[in-house]
Amino acid sequence: MELPYVKDTTFEKQDYTATPLSKGEYEGCTFVNCDLSKSNLSNMEFADCVFDNCNISNAKLSKTAMRHVRFKNCKLLGLRFDECSEFLFEVGFENCVLNFSSFYKVKMKKTKFTDCTIQEADFTEADLTETVFSNCDLRNSTFENTILEKTDFRTAYNYSIDPQMNRIKKAKFGKEGLAGLLYKFDIEIE
Repeated sequence: MELPYVKDTTFEKQDYTATPLSKGEYEGCTFVNCDLSKSNLSNMEFADCVFDNCNISNAKLSKTAMRHVRFKNCKLLGLRFDECSEFLFEVGFENCVLNFSSFYKVKMKKTKFTDCTIQEADFTEADLTETVFSNCDLRNSTFENTILEKTDFRTAYNYSIDPQMNRIKKAKFGKEGLAGLLYKFDIEIE
């Protein structure tokens, strides 16, 4: 069954908790001030879409296609990006809250996270090559067997990354963040 196709449409101030967003393929659409929390977005497609000031917390993303999707000023608590379709997966985040989200084994090279709170997120075995964490709070987020080559953490903070358990070749870190690389040695840095 083919999904309905919606193109270049703006959805404003919609509450999809009461009436769900119609299953479909959305291209070039903008969602502004919409509540999609706990929505079932499984098997839907979003291409070149922008979500601005939306609450998408705890939405179901099983086999959801996200191709060049931008999230701005959004609340994205507990999202399972690891359940999204891998095919052409590309997202970007600006001023978003991504606490408790999972990126387990997600390939997301060159992703930009700007001014985000990403606490207790799971990046285990993800490919974050050339990703930028600009002014992001990564408190208690998990990086294990993660590809962090050429990843930029220079302005990120509160991260704990074990260089022996991750691939960090040519990753960039600020002097202030060195403690996040040496935490397991229980040393004092002044």
